[in-house]
Amino acid sequence: MHIFYVSGGNEAMAELDTKKREKLRSSQFAYVDSKGGEHLPINDESHVRNAMARWNQTEFESATARERARKKIVSAAKRHGIDVDEESGVAKPTRSLRAASTKRGPRGGRKK
Repeated sequence: MHIFYVSGGNEAMAELDTKKREKLRSSQFAYVDSKGGEHLPINDESHVRNAMARWNQTEFESATARERARKKIVSAAKRHGIDVDEESGVAKPTRSLRAASTKRGPRGGRKK
């Protein structure tokens, strides 16, 4: 087993080896892409901290997927008693998931 240190160097995180990672359920990841790729494990406190640190480095398929992952990370942090800094990217909701304007006009309304 390898030990890694997350953001400030105070928190040790055990690396998930292939066997342990394969045993995790999809629900234990903040983000599962459309091809089934599992990203940002949130199965324990150290992995939740790591997911919070790496959230802004992860590419998501859509704003909806990004917001869903953010909510799962924040929820997992609360479950593990981890404070989420209000200034962190993971604490702030995605601004808007709706298009400001579409081919049919503002918010998809009818063109006159």
